[in-house]
Amino acid sequence: MKVKQILAVMVTSITLCGCQQQLGIGIKTENMNDSVAPGEDFYEYACGGWRKLNPLKPEYPRFGSFDVVAEQNKEQIRTLIEDLSTQKNEQGSLAQKIGDLYSMLMDSTRQNKDGYQPIVADMEAIANLDSREAILSFMNQMQLYGGRHIISCGIGADMMDSKNNLVEIGQGGLSLGNKDYYVKEDSAMVKIREAYRKHIVKMFKLVGDSEEDATRKMNAVMSIETRMAKASRSRVELRDPASNYHKMAFTTLKTDYPGYNWDEFFESQLMTDLDSLSVGQPEAVKAAIAILNETPEQDLKDWMQWWLLSSAASMLGDEIYAESFDFHGRVMSGTTEMQPRWKRAVSRVNGVLGEAVGELYVEKYFPAENKTRMQELVKNLQVALAERIDQQEWMSDSTKMRAKDKLSAFHVKIGYPDKWRDYSKLTIDPENCLYEQMKMVSEWANRDYIERKYKKPVDTEEWYMTPQTVNAYYNPTTNEICFPAGILQYPFFDMSADDAFNYGAIGVVIGHEMTHGFDDQGSQFDKEGNFNNWWAAGDAEKFKERTQTMVNFFNGIEVLPGLMANGELTQGENIADHGGLKIAYTAFKNATKDNPLPVVDGFTPEQRFFLAYAGVWAQNITEENMRQLTTTDPHSLGEWRVNGALPQIDAWYEAFNITEKDKMFIPKDKRVNIW
Repeated sequence: MKVKQILAVMVTSITLCGCQQQLGIGIKTENMNDSVAPGEDFYEYACGGWRKLNPLKPEYPRFGSFDVVAEQNKEQIRTLIEDLSTQKNEQGSLAQKIGDLYSMLMDSTRQNKDGYQPIVADMEAIANLDSREAILSFMNQMQLYGGRHIISCGIGADMMDSKNNLVEIGQGGLSLGNKDYYVKEDSAMVKIREAYRKHIVKMFKLVGDSEEDATRKMNAVMSIETRMAKASRSRVELRDPASNYHKMAFTTLKTDYPGYNWDEFFESQLMTDLDSLSVGQPEAVKAAIAILNETPEQDLKDWMQWWLLSSAASMLGDEIYAESFDFHGRVMSGTTEMQPRWKRAVSRVNGVLGEAVGELYVEKYFPAENKTRMQELVKNLQVALAERIDQQEWMSDSTKMRAKDKLSAFHVKIGYPDKWRDYSKLTIDPENCLYEQMKMVSEWANRDYIERKYKKPVDTEEWYMTPQTVNAYYNPTTNEICFPAGILQYPFFDMSADDAFNYGAIGVVIGHEMTHGFDDQGSQFDKEGNFNNWWAAGDAEKFKERTQTMVNFFNGIEVLPGLMANGELTQGENIADHGGLKIAYTAFKNATKDNPLPVVDGFTPEQRFFLAYAGVWAQNITEENMRQLTTTDPHSLGEWRVNGALPQIDAWYEAFNITEKDKMFIPKDKRVNIW
């Protein structure tokens, strides 16, 4: 999983003792549908019962195993937070900040009473800007308080010098997040654009604009965002590290990208004395400069008012939030019911004070022994991956040696950080209205971000996820794999289940994260996290030939009528699933070779391994969300992380006696074979 995209993959802990006495199998047969043959549709065979027993919840566009664990975690966190919100806490303490912020988020009476009044002053300030210079200056200044710009800006590890941070600018400004929503002409995208236009008009009318003014503003928004979208790169193009890195001196930026006040842009974000930076997408930055210089001033002000209104929608009372949900929930993802206020409040507190909440969560819900067991499991998987590397006939000896060096250099993070984040400079004042409080939060977060990163070396101990997150990641520039505590629960891990189950579930996922160090992106970074070709001559080409088989296979999947999967976009995650399965299966066989597991309830240990893997991806999903994720998500849909991944694994054929007579059969010479 790539840290910048923060993708949804899972992890947990496991016992590694050779003894398996009195352990169950972890497989719940009621979650299966044995009326379907394994070789016909393994996803339905393994998960059909679960999908029937767990119909799609109206507040979710997709509900699956991940969401079950996330719901459990939210309930646990809710208990922790509500206890704090009802106590008399010391002013300035973490308990006070967590409790008061939650109470403010839950205060629907005040939010509905205030309505959209909290943003009126900022909306009027934008309307009263009287020159292009004033408009651009205000746009810059508002970034500190959570505002949006059509030029993105951030700080991260320099991929050519991974020990040090680097400022990067690039494409931005798209409210819908992805250029396809603006430029594709298929009927589904046209329908979404029309709904977006209507949504913008409705939102402006809800804050007092006339139909005429609201329509004018909508046209301005669509004009600016569509022009920006046409100059933006696709999700696939953004996956290429080399073509999205253009480091230069700050003086060169001002020479090569003229017509914009770059000094003010960076100084407004507290980046003074900038010496160098990277321009991620040059054509998009040049287009943004042209838009800022050529667009009528009124249109720019209309667009600025739109990002202010749309980003504040959840804080302006129920009526405005309902309209925002109607578009982003119902239209974009097919969600039919908004989440209850307490869940939204818990999510927002997690977003603002995540590590503070995480510290409480870990203390109560994460046993210390889980971390030890997880460390042991990771070591086991590293041994298995080293074996897999040695077995690859297509790799030269020198490449194998460097690959194993990179593997042994993995920085492993498990459970929670050793050093917690400092929130002492953040003030939560319940006397504020929610909108003003969140502006204060944004200012604190941005100042803290700059203070920790600007012109500073990379902090290798920083976590990019909170401990309570149901997720995991691999970060290529620090060569780290990270497994937060939040996901250490069934069906990812079961303390009472044997190794067949646990290696099939969490073992595959840990292997998945390790494989990201060797997928189409991660393989371009060395053990120090630098972008560097460490492959022997010819090996990279052989690797690309094999990964192209994966791309071609997934490109051939029809997700919905007329909508094909995107093998290029999902390439890295599909490679990681493939490697994770092979690595975990090798580790499973290693762990049980001296004490083979028995057949239980008619299932061999090998069958239980693959059933456990499939169970992780059990889910129900709306068609709207299937389309949305196929367009934007670098992960394949859950069904295809099973039915697309398993037919590439020889051991799966052996476990279930799959033959050429079965629908899912792929001839051996046509299967993907990488790690």
